[in-house]
Amino acid sequence: QVQLVESGGGLVQPGGSLRLSCAASGSILSINAMIWYRQAPGKERELVAAITSGGSTNYADSVKGRFTISRDNAKNTVYLQMNSLKPEDTAVYYCNAYIRTRVAGTSGYWGQGTQVTVSS
Repeated sequence: QVQLVESGGGLVQPGGSLRLSCAASGSILSINAMIWYRQAPGKERELVAAITSGGSTNYADSVKGRFTISRDNAKNTVYLQMNSLKPEDTAVYYCNAYIRTRVAGTSGYWGQGTQVTVSS
């Protein structure tokens, strides 16, 4: 069984920073793409940033230049450094990863989400 556990969310003032973490655990053979999504109240879930196993990254236009995604393959962990936060960044942030296990092959897994609130 695979689990993704996110941490690092919270309340921050506009212009502030937060660093989210998502750690994968279980019977993992390898992890392909690791992705951060977010969902604001009344809106659809949207992709924020993605990183491949080789380190290639992709960002939503709304966060380019402010957010940085990175990963530590030895720790099976992906990070999202969020700077210059805006009220419109307020959302529940979810981690998604494509993980290969011996039993299930390659499947997508989701974390439980972590709340980020940007407000003065």
